[in-house]
Amino acid sequence: MSPARTARALARETITREILDSARARLTTDGAAALSLRAVARDVEMVSSAVYRYFPSRDALLTALLIESYDELGEAAEAADAAVADRADAGARWLAVLRAVRAWCVAHPGEFGLLYGTPVPGYAAPRDTVVPAVRVVTVLARIVGDAYAAGARPVAAPGPGGPGGAPVTVAPALAFIADHELWSGTDLADDAVAEAVRRTIMAWTTLFGLISFELFGHQVGSVADPEAWLDEVARRLAADLGIGA
Repeated sequence: MSPARTARALARETITREILDSARARLTTDGAAALSLRAVARDVEMVSSAVYRYFPSRDALLTALLIESYDELGEAAEAADAAVADRADAGARWLAVLRAVRAWCVAHPGEFGLLYGTPVPGYAAPRDTVVPAVRVVTVLARIVGDAYAAGARPVAAPGPGGPGGAPVTVAPALAFIADHELWSGTDLADDAVAEAVRRTIMAWTTLFGLISFELFGHQVGSVADPEAWLDEVARRLAADLGIGA
């Protein structure tokens, strides 16, 4: 690449970063639904028409923010898991990941609102947001799979139940959690893997429900110490999965 092209590329990267940073700040002050390219343009001292050369629409900007935020959250979860020296201690890995997820969300309430808050009217996230969105649950599933490969097993289940007691089907976007690679070291039968998948997804959704209650003020008056409450919930979820914490 020529020096001139390199300079142009670096300038574009710098301006793109400024736009994203401004938009992320706006998520905190205005909320995702009120995000506008015109306001972001004012923040970075550009005319709105110039911003469209970097993000052709508000939806394109929202998609970029979703992917970046999901990836940051996923990286925080992955780093927390990797930092646990004793890889055989599934409980410690589990607790470290849940703590790291909560810490990132508390530090980034605007981004959390975009990821897990009220959907933005008129916006539909494209499929390229799916892989970043499931990084956290992938980490959780890997921890559970490692624990089961070492002999751990969940507590007895009351039995899967949709209407009439029918097994609950996992949505296609999460079907990868049942992939053999995550459970390759175990001797679980297919129905046991399906149960492990259900419990892992339950834990994942419980985690973000708990964080949502905290960040949107619903724990006020009922939970005195959100950090201690997170630890308590994390340990109970781990116990349900049979991995300890």
